Amino acid sequence: MELSLIRSLMDKPFYDDHKGARCPDRLFSKDVRKIKQAIDSAMDRYERTVTPAEIEALFMAENATLTTAQRQAYSVLFSQVTKQEVMGSDIAQDVLSKLFQQVIGEDIANLGFDYVNGSKTSLDPLRQMLELYGDDFTPNLRIEWEDIDLDTIIAMTDLESQWTFNIPTLTRKVEGINAGHLIEVGARPNTGKTSFHASLVAGPNGFCDQGARVVVLCNEEGYARVVMRYINAVSGYDKHQIEEPATKKKAYESFMRIKGNLFFKDATGRDMNWVESVCKSYKPDIVILDMGDKFARTAGFARPDEALKANAIQSRQIAKQQNCAMFYMSQLSAEAEGKVVLNQAMMEGSRTGKAAEADLMFMISKNPTVEGQEEEDLQRHINVVKNKLSGWHGIVHTDLEYKTARYVA
Repeated sequence: MELSLIRSLMDKPFYDDHKGARCPDRLFSKDVRKIKQAIDSAMDRYERTVTPAEIEALFMAENATLTTAQRQAYSVLFSQVTKQEVMGSDIAQDVLSKLFQQVIGEDIANLGFDYVNGSKTSLDPLRQMLELYGDDFTPNLRIEWEDIDLDTIIAMTDLESQWTFNIPTLTRKVEGINAGHLIEVGARPNTGKTSFHASLVAGPNGFCDQGARVVVLCNEEGYARVVMRYINAVSGYDKHQIEEPATKKKAYESFMRIKGNLFFKDATGRDMNWVESVCKSYKPDIVILDMGDKFARTAGFARPDEALKANAIQSRQIAKQQNCAMFYMSQLSAEAEGKVVLNQAMMEGSRTGKAAEADLMFMISKNPTVEGQEEEDLQRHINVVKNKLSGWHGIVHTDLEYKTARYVA
């Protein structure tokens, strides 16, 4: 049904009658949503009816960083759109209205749930929504079951690795991540969690080099220290080298190369509702929550683990609804101290609740300290303890170049 609606939106008169708030992007699944955004761009630019072939050409031109596999996958999706018969404007309008009612109904249900579980203490948002959309909303929601053929299934699953890890041994096992994925990363204190995400994002061939727009939200340590780790990672210089006049300019130039795709914010005291607002406003491809647990609100929950589970659920929902991949950094419990091989039950504060929401879960360990050891062993072990993406579980051994915040195979 959504593909038929996409086909109808290519008609300029129908588009003009239904653009804007009555046809929001979130009515569509994540990959079809990108096609709808291409239609918005074309209508704004050319102000005429467009064809599927024209939208496909525009889409491919505006998404030059797609891999060959991703381009082929989207081509299959566009071919499905082309095969759709153009619906009559009256039927298309009815279809659009039904989809809109479903989305508003879900929003109203979620607001009611938030009020019942204590995460919202006022009914005003619910009243405002009912007043705004009362004429459009019907409680008798009709579910339109997915109508997906084999080509569409293949196309959708081929889009699962838009962003790859810059640790080759890890990429060979896990492949990569995409919008909608929740990646939980746990480690004991002083193991290198911040360096891990700095390396993945800003290191050579990292997410920024791949063209990703990345938002880093810090509530664990001062954002200036986090930014310095990113400068270390992108430049390959340690802090003392960066302070030297001869290398300071080079380090700055390296950082400026990715700065346009990288945004930092001190998020101390913020919650997941604020995170959602950030994602809506800045539309990142990847979000780093450092630390994820500190965004949780405990009011209305009988136990801390319930609050952390709800926090993880909301993180996953935001990732899916806002079309981004989300890294949720977390501490591991004391049970993980001194161990190389780790498991999901070692997650701090929530042994199963948080883990249940993750698409991918990394736990980083280091070698136990040996008595008389003068220098820290910088070998790090990435335990892949949950992997819904490729199915592989095991340990990837790496070295942490601590001074330059880089994980290397």
